[in-house]
Amino acid sequence: MFPIWLSGIVFTSLQSQIYTLFIQQGRSMKRIIASFEIPPATLGMFDTASVLICVPIYDKVLVPFVRRFTGRTKGFSDLQRMGVGLVVSVLSMAAAAMVETERLRGGGVGVMSILWQIPQYFLMGTAEVFFYIGQLEFYYEQSPDAMRSLCSALALLSTAFGSYLSSLILTLVAYFTTMDGQDGWIPSEDVDKGHLDYYFWLLVGFGSVNVPVFVFFSVKHLQKKAA
Repeated sequence: MFPIWLSGIVFTSLQSQIYTLFIQQGRSMKRIIASFEIPPATLGMFDTASVLICVPIYDKVLVPFVRRFTGRTKGFSDLQRMGVGLVVSVLSMAAAAMVETERLRGGGVGVMSILWQIPQYFLMGTAEVFFYIGQLEFYYEQSPDAMRSLCSALALLSTAFGSYLSSLILTLVAYFTTMDGQDGWIPSEDVDKGHLDYYFWLLVGFGSVNVPVFVFFSVKHLQKKAA
């Protein structure tokens, strides 16, 4: 279970961008919509809305459809569900990178509407529905009977380590991209002088490497036999 747990750390490092660089990206966009200014942090509600929308769709539509092909009561296996979440999280980062590239190309701060960020929030919320729920069920069902509470806590531990990994990546990127005296990819003052798009693409790369690694260890994983 340990390699699969490590994949969850990478997922959380991508998901944590909702509370950090997604907000910084939003601050550099046009936030006035019909004379009302949208605070960048409020777009996180689309992540929550995505979860609220996707959960019933998953249970009532997707599971019955997939069940026809897999024969499983839950449609997807827990590992398959987690794998889909990993892929969708990469798509969220790719959407953020493309939005940032277009924003810089269009003229910088205050030109592109902040509403263009909605897809990346929505995709990440969808990824959470697949990954986090699948993760909890996987740890509970595949752990030894006497260790279910301990193994279920691994989900929270991966969330904590994922946040630390995100901070580490950000620190390393800031260090190496400012070594030559440049503003770096993530400048603290004028975001137009940086390249948030490069950083998002870097995370896309991390996530893309994580997916085949997760698939490899998922195939190798021996399912716990039912009592």
